[in-house]
Amino acid sequence: MEARFLSSEWRKSSRSSGGANDQCVEARALAGAVQVRDTKLGEESPILDVSPDTWRGFVAAAAN
Repeated sequence: MEARFLSSEWRKSSRSSGGANDQCVEARALAGAVQVRDTKLGEESPILDVSPDTWRGFVAAAAN
């Protein structure tokens, strides 16, 4: 199962400051799921799997 994730690239917001108050998450899209993790923890971060519909709803709500 882990091998299928290796080709997917993590992305974070272009608005992420990268400074001391960096409160950013990274996301990557897979077939049928979006994974989210804490940028600060990187490879050590737990990964949250959500449906594409849930992710779209989150992004829309965050934009408002």
